[in-house]
Formats: sequence, structure tokens, C-alpha cells
Amino acid sequence: MARARRDRKRSGFRLWWLGAGLGGLILLATAAAAAAYLYLRTSLPELDGELKVAGLEAPVEIVRDEHAIPHIFAQSEHDAYFAMGFVLAQDRLWQMEFQRRLAAGRLSEIIGPRTLDIDKFIRTLGIPQASVAAAKALSPEGRAALEAYAAGVNAFLATRGGALPLEFILLGASPEPWRIEDTIGWTKMMAWDLSGNAFDEALRARMAAFLSAEQLAVLWPEYPTSDLGREREALRQLAPLLRRVAEVFPSRPVDGLGSNNWVLSGAHTKSGKPLLANDPHLGLSTPSLWYLAHLKAPGLDVIGGTLPGIPTPVLGRTDQIAWGFTNTGPDVQDLYLERLDPADPKQYLTPDGPRPFVERTEVIKVKGEADVTLVVRESRHGPIVTDLLEKSEGFVTKDQVVAFAWTALAPDDITAQAGIRLSSAKDWAGFLKAGREFVAPQQNIVYADREGHIGYLAPGRVPIRQSDIGWLPADGATTEGDWIDVIPFDDLPQRFDPPEGRIVTANNRVVEPDYRYFIARDFSPPYRADRINELLDAQEKHDVESFAAIQQDVRARGLMKLLPLLLERAKVETPEAQAMLERLKAFDGTMAADKAEPLVVMTWLRHLMRALFADELKNTFSDYWAIQLEPMALALTQLPAFCDDVGTDAKEDCGAIVSGAFAQALSDLAERYGKDPASWRWGEAHAVQAKHRILGQVPLIGPLFEIAMPHGGEKDTVNAGGYDVTNEANPFRQIHGPGYRAVYDLAEPDRSVFIQSSGQSGNPFSPYYKNFAALWAEGRYVPMVTDRAKLEAGALGTLKLSPP
Repeated sequence: MARARRDRKRSGFRLWWLGAGLGGLILLATAAAAAAYLYLRTSLPELDGELKVAGLEAPVEIVRDEHAIPHIFAQSEHDAYFAMGFVLAQDRLWQMEFQRRLAAGRLSEIIGPRTLDIDKFIRTLGIPQASVAAAKALSPEGRAALEAYAAGVNAFLATRGGALPLEFILLGASPEPWRIEDTIGWTKMMAWDLSGNAFDEALRARMAAFLSAEQLAVLWPEYPTSDLGREREALRQLAPLLRRVAEVFPSRPVDGLGSNNWVLSGAHTKSGKPLLANDPHLGLSTPSLWYLAHLKAPGLDVIGGTLPGIPTPVLGRTDQIAWGFTNTGPDVQDLYLERLDPADPKQYLTPDGPRPFVERTEVIKVKGEADVTLVVRESRHGPIVTDLLEKSEGFVTKDQVVAFAWTALAPDDITAQAGIRLSSAKDWAGFLKAGREFVAPQQNIVYADREGHIGYLAPGRVPIRQSDIGWLPADGATTEGDWIDVIPFDDLPQRFDPPEGRIVTANNRVVEPDYRYFIARDFSPPYRADRINELLDAQEKHDVESFAAIQQDVRARGLMKLLPLLLERAKVETPEAQAMLERLKAFDGTMAADKAEPLVVMTWLRHLMRALFADELKNTFSDYWAIQLEPMALALTQLPAFCDDVGTDAKEDCGAIVSGAFAQALSDLAERYGKDPASWRWGEAHAVQAKHRILGQVPLIGPLFEIAMPHGGEKDTVNAGGYDVTNEANPFRQIHGPGYRAVYDLAEPDRSVFIQSSGQSGNPFSPYYKNFAALWAEGRYVPMVTDRAKLEAGALGTLKLSPP
């Protein structure tokens, strides 16, 4: 008994010691976490006080309003751009470092081999070399502005104290001094994000190798498909090569690329002065691509949304004008099939005989591994992109390679300078002057001014081809697909004070069929533009509030043209399915987050796309797969042969295919969300997921750094939300949308409003890391105020930057 008591005492002592030890470890871990948290908070910027920084001409004051938006008050444009660089480095240093390394093909230096393919692709395109060339083409004024901005970024790096942002610490990296080429490089990456024609060009060519002209006319209704002739056999032989071309590009285009803008003259507004609205649709991330800022100096007073790395608002208003962008979607990328010289494979054939490739050697540093050497060949058309395939799978073809041409690679692309001119424009003439300097990307820009004028311009460089429209890869050995000129600036689409007092663009066709030049055929369907016009017609006079309400609209106009075709063909076998079919008959196309009907319809369409086209398209289907409303409608009404599954002996008709897809959709939804449709919600499936590009990849803690919330709409609604239907786990997860929204009032500019999708800070430890997210999701805005007295009433602080 005594021994038992001693054993119990020893056991109790051990348990006490174990408990005390665990408690101590917990205390130590808590203390360590608290210390780490306090240390990382030293990476947050100073918002108040005074700092001495070299490079300024005179003192600058930066008022941070209640939302942490910087309002820069400078005594010269130089100092305003300098301060802009300083505050963006304060708030988005990691984002700027990531973006400039992406544009330079240098991510692998700090991330490792995971990003090597991206670096190879960027180096092959030659974006770093193109950025250096463009810097040399800048005007003295443009160069001075970019240099002032770079000096501001570097002044922050020289004076900052405390910890670096968390991303640098995790990667063991440090920020490098900013260069003007970094700004130019990022404008080119944005141009890349707004271009995707080469991907589609290769896809069309692969399809043309085995599909009939009638089938192609359904899949690509904007393109001529009957005159393939002798090209078909050549395309059939090249199909494996062209399939590999698609693999070169870092990612497939997201379903839902687009933007909206519109402007009304004073004849249609309550104030009697113009109103202008804009919401560009790009990839959603945390932090957002967008940053809100205001710069004021003699000759400069501009506020709006900029991109970290750019010295002025890309979208916004001055004290006299306002403007907004949508993507024109021009065909400014081409693929060329270069035939190798049979006598010397180091040369390729041209109309003037064999010519040697121009070669350059790129050395890519890779964290933790040996440097990688990349030899890039260029033809007269551009870099050879298929050389990227040789390392992994051998030589792609014995007699042909593929070259890539793109307007943004031009050595005189001074688009970065155009934005600076736009930010200081005072009238239509100044606006046009800025437009002349746009090269890539081409944009639809709507305009309004305080004098009551409205206008539209689509500036940018669009190639004129010898005798081709660039819908398929061109034969590089001939001149047929060669770029012989560009559309003259004065012939680009533009309007000034149209009699109807209204201009609307939403990536739809912007030129009449008889327009003398070829811009593109890949325009977006007119669904968003038509809905905007419908809502503008619904009210006689508009104001800021009615424009904001239009931006929040989630009625799917295009969907409602297709749905009746499906409902009249669908047959069901169970009472539950019939009940859902009846609900869909009453559905009005409103893609509300709290409703089941949008989820059912979209899941039905996803399965129908696969049922209609997967068998005929074979290995091209995964690259074509999206919610393609017009091709589905054309297949059902004009070419029902698509409804027959070529993989079965049975002869299926469209009723069977539509009904089968509906049954599959209901089964799919029951498996994902439960059998009771009362629990199905579109907003759950279509939830926004804005990931952090680095921290979002860290297991367990990644969700802490991202923004996720239910959201309505879909890719073709005014309040748009793009997704990737090929993602089996989350086919409708919103990863693309209006990351910036603004409404500009030219009667009272301070009544203008704007918002972006995350927060001002890119630092996860800042209270302003996600401060706009809930407002954005709820369709709310913050005032676009520039009056200093109003700003200072609720300001977080005023930071004064002074010369030493």
C-alpha cells in the first residue's frame, strides 16, 4: 500500500511536471508569437509626423483620410510623383517587388524552381529588353516623371526602419532599388493580362484541322470558316505542334474577362452636367491590383485608382475631366509558322530567301539550384515560343517552329507616359494628346468634362496585315500575314458629343460592319452593354446613386435568351426535377447570391457545354470549355448534329442531351450541397476568392490572408464575376471581377465615389489590409473628396516629407 501511494505520488508529480512543462511551453510559444507579432508590426508605415528624405525639391504633405487613402499636396509635379512612389512603397512594397520581378522574369531568384517556367516565358518574349528600349523612347517630361516616382520608392527604402513585410522574411528576400524600367515592365504585363488572341489563334487552328466549316461557324461565330481549302491538310499535320503552343502560355484565359464604362451628357442627368461610370474587371487578389490615391500640385490635381508601380491614377478624374477604360479586345498578337531552311536549320525561310535567327542568351538565377541558361531565337516576326518546349520533350518539329508577334514588344511603346499626360489633361484636346501615346493595350476610353462635353476614344496600336485577318497562324515564309502598318490615330474609333448624349462600352463591338480597318472579331457578346442601356433607358434623369445601382445589377440578359431554348426541350422523370424545372420557368435571370435558381442554371449549362461539344472537340475541349451562350444556342437551333454523342452507337437528339445535362446538374448539386434545394445558394458556389499570391499558398494559414465572401452576378452581368469552369472542385468560384468601381460627377466632383476590392495596405498586419472588402461586396463606395478641409476633419494623420 505504501509503495502504491509512493507510485501515485510519483505519478502525480510527473503529471504536475508534465502539465507545468506544457504550460511553460504554451507560455513561451505565446510570448514568442506576441514578440513576432510586435516585431512584424514595425513594418507598418508612418502616417503622421515628419521625415527628411533626399530627392525632394520642397516639402510635401501627405494627408491620410479615414480610409488610409493618401492625398498628396506638393509644390511641383516632380515632388507629387516622388511622394506617390514613397507612399506606394509604404503600403505595397511586397506587391511592387513581386510584380517587377514577374515582368523581369526574375521570380525564381527568390521563390525557386516553381516559377522557372514563368521566368522562361517572360525572358523568351523579351519583356525586359522591350522595357529598356521603351525607357529610351520616353519624352524628357515622361522620363522625369518616372524617375521622380522611382526616386520616391528608393527614398522610402533608404529611410525605412523596422521589419520588412512578412513575405520578404518568409522568402529570405530583400527589395531592390526601383527603376523606371520596372514601371514600364508592369504596364506591359497589364497589356498581357488584357490580351489573349494568340491562345485562341492556336486553338482555332487545332480545331480547324479536324472540324467542318459548319462546326467551326458554331464554335467561332464571328470568324469566316468556309474558305479553309488547302489549309486544312497543313493544319492537320501541324495540330500536335499547335497543341504544344498552348502549353507554352502560363495560363488559359479566365472566363469573364471584361469591363464596363458609360457616360451621359447633362441632358440626361439631374445635375445638368455629365456623369461617368467605370468598373474594370481583372483578376481578384489580396491585396487588390488597385490602389486609391490623390495627387495635387501646380498644374496637377488628379484622384482615382492606380496600379502599384505606376506614378499616377490609371482611372480617375482631374479637377476638369474624368475618364474610364474598358478593354477593346483588339487582335494585336499573331503566331507565325516559320519554316526552317532544309540546308541549314539555323536559318528560316522568308520571302527574300533564308535568314539566320537572331539569338540571345538569358541566364536565370534559381533559388537553391544552379543557374539556368536559356537561348532565345527570334525571327523577323518575333521570339520563337516553341523553343521553350525543347528542354522537356525534345525537338518539337523538324521543319517548323512558331514565332510570336505582339504590339507591346515594340521598342517605342511609351504607354506608361500616356497615363501621365492623361492625368494632367484639362480638356478634349489634352485628352487626345495623351491618347496618341497609347500603344498597348488598346482601350475604350470614355470621357467627360466640366464644360459639359462627353466623348470616346479607342487609342492603341492595331496592326494592318498584308492580306489576312489573323484568325489562324500565318505562314512566316510569305508576306500574307505580315504587319505592314498600323491603323492611323485619326482613323481609330472616336466620338465627341454624340447627339444621343450617351456612350456605353462593355467589351462589345465598337465599330460598324463597314469600318474600313480590321480591329478584331473576338469582341464580347453585347449582353452587358445591352443591359446597361436598358437600365439607362429606365430612368429619365440619372445621378451618382442611379449609376452606382447599375454597377451592382446582376440580371443575366444573355442567359435569358438561351434558357427558354433549354426549357422547351427538357424532359424530366421525377417530381423533384419537375418542381425545379417549374422554378426555372419563373426565373427572371437575377443572379442573386441567396437564390438556388442561378446555381441550378449555371450547373446545367456547365454540363451542357460538355455534353454538346466534348466528343467532337476531342483534346481541344478543355481549352475551349467555358459558359459559351451563343455557341450553345447555335448548336441547338442551327446544327443539332452537335447533340449526337459520337462516342455512342445511339442517335441522341437535342432533347435527350439537354435533359441529360439537367439530370446531371441536379445530381451534381445534390452531391455538393445536399439533396434539399432549399440549402442551395449561388453565392456559396460563386463566392469571391481573392488569394494572396504568396501567403495564400501556405497550408493552414493561407485563408487568413485572403478575402472570401458570397457574391452574386456572373461573367455576363453588369456586376460581373469570372470563374474557371474547368476547376472541378470549385467551377464557379469567383476569381475575376470589378476590382475597382467609380462614378464621377462632373457637376460636383467631390460627390464622386469609388471603391476597390481589398484595402489600401498590402501588409496583413495593417488594419487597412481588408478595409474595403466588405464595402465592396455590399455594393458600397467611399467619397472621392479632394477638398483638404474636408479630408483633415477625419484624417488618420499627416506625414510631412522634407528635403534634408
